[in-house]
Amino acid sequence: MLTIKKVHGHNVPAAINGVIPQENGILQSEFNTDSIQSPVFGPAAQPNTSASIASPSSLSTSAFRPVIPSRPVVERLSRMLDFKVEYRDRTADVVLEDSCTVGDIKQILETELQVPASKMLLKGWKSGDVEDSTVLRSLHLPKNNNLYVLTPELPLPSLSSQSSSQQELLKQNITLIITHREVQREYNLQFSGSCTIQEVKRNVYDLTSIPVRHQVWEGWPPSAQNDSMTLASAGLNFPCHRLSVARRTSPVQTREQSEECTDIHMISDSDGDDFEDATEFGVDDGELFGMSSSSALRKSPMMPENAENEADALLQFTAEFSSRYGESHPVFFIGSLEASFQEAFYGKARDRKLLAIYLHHDESVLTNVFCSQMLCAESIVSYLSQNFITWAWDMTRESNRARFLTYCTRHFGSVVAQTIRSQKTDQFPLFLIIMGKRSSNEVLNVIQGNTSVDELMMRLISAMEIFSAQQQEDIKDEDEREARENVKREQDEAYRLSLEADRAKREAQEREMAEQNRLEQIRKEQEEEREAIRLSLEQSLPPEPEEEHSEPQSKLRIRTPSGEFIERRFLSSSPLQVLFNFVASKGFPSHEYKLLSTFPRRDITQLDASRSLMELKLYPQETLFLEAKE
Repeated sequence: MLTIKKVHGHNVPAAINGVIPQENGILQSEFNTDSIQSPVFGPAAQPNTSASIASPSSLSTSAFRPVIPSRPVVERLSRMLDFKVEYRDRTADVVLEDSCTVGDIKQILETELQVPASKMLLKGWKSGDVEDSTVLRSLHLPKNNNLYVLTPELPLPSLSSQSSSQQELLKQNITLIITHREVQREYNLQFSGSCTIQEVKRNVYDLTSIPVRHQVWEGWPPSAQNDSMTLASAGLNFPCHRLSVARRTSPVQTREQSEECTDIHMISDSDGDDFEDATEFGVDDGELFGMSSSSALRKSPMMPENAENEADALLQFTAEFSSRYGESHPVFFIGSLEASFQEAFYGKARDRKLLAIYLHHDESVLTNVFCSQMLCAESIVSYLSQNFITWAWDMTRESNRARFLTYCTRHFGSVVAQTIRSQKTDQFPLFLIIMGKRSSNEVLNVIQGNTSVDELMMRLISAMEIFSAQQQEDIKDEDEREARENVKREQDEAYRLSLEADRAKREAQEREMAEQNRLEQIRKEQEEEREAIRLSLEQSLPPEPEEEHSEPQSKLRIRTPSGEFIERRFLSSSPLQVLFNFVASKGFPSHEYKLLSTFPRRDITQLDASRSLMELKLYPQETLFLEAKE
């Protein structure tokens, strides 16, 4: 952690007020003009000089003021801190001022959780274990904090008393939003509450190719100590929980980084008592005078000069930002500014987001404070990831600055471009909040680097409220448009189906008529063929013998299926085939009809057609009848 050292012969708290404007609400110094004495430039005071610095106005106009014997009072605005405290299957919310102590939190939890304060171990502090008497302000905490309570001296509840809600968690699904930090990629994975942490890590290995033993995780609750635990019992936030994973660095890299960080962050404790409050700002001597003590870490610029490929430039920006300020930072969109517009503004209305553009400048004294204390604050990171697409650009190099101003003029207009062009170096970094509109993109807010976490969050929330109102209108218009389009599609579909039904009906009728015509043609052809056969058979019949003919005759009477009778005389010596031909000539061919006798009943058509009528005892007369074959 960086610290502020005492500068010999200068009032450093006043210097801080001069560098970081007081409207931030970070520091306010008050000087008692009645007690001003001579400045101290060394171990001994200089006499007879008090009159030269007695004017309050001269004190307020200089960034560097002489040190006075009575130490100026450094006052802070009261901050309200939010604590979410987990205890077994319960969660308690505690809100109190940063002037309270850790013991005050325990006293509130004693009432909320019905656990004696003396039995509590309050865990989750980033600075390690703390005492009950520790003042919260001295811990430099963010606004929102997560803690958990351990009670090793109290017995665990029996399994029989486990709540039904815990049992339900085993059956529910939980969505894990897992960020792969090296490639800045996010995965949304669903798991059952009965799955184990080990199963999650194996699934992540399939996605990222990082073996389980090399995975370094952030975001697991403190209670998730064993990979065999189920997700339901690991204390995750249902139904959605955020995690991040990276590959474990090699021992050599870890040792080198540790030694380098140790060399850089060595601090002097000689004057720590005089300026211990200054560490709250995360700045040191170099930052106060425009020289960053972390410059040794900057092996490369945030972005290459004359960056042509925006995606490659932003990959370098993200990597360098992570190396300087840590892995906990907003997820910067990798791609062109136009692509970020497409991602934020041009999806469905319900999926649209605000666009946040972070403009970095390495030469500004506010950059390190803004990045480390505000942009990387957990509450800011979380809020940006949920509601914004965040894009970044480095304005340090003149060529990159000119390139962004060209983008700005093209997409936001000359007024916004001129506003950014007029910003001085010490007013950077800038944070632009952009909202997409139907015809153009609107810049809702330009946030300068001299702000606080609370003010930054307030401005983000304010912009989100404006965006939400516009989004609701867009959603309503989109729903109405989709409803109209659905009605039109349904009408078009009904009309299409009606046309298809009519066409199918018409085609069916045409097919039916064609089939009828075909059958009618076949019937006609068959009738013509039968008639031709009938006429041929009729012409081939021998003439009917006269009744007075001398040869023996057979007089046959044949009853048709309709009940009519046909009669004819045949020579008894005529073959049976002559009878068949006669019957066929009357329209009753032998392949369709059977010719039967009554006494005895027999099928004449089954007899030998070459035998004579006399041989078949169809002499001198016989009555036969025709019957259709099945």
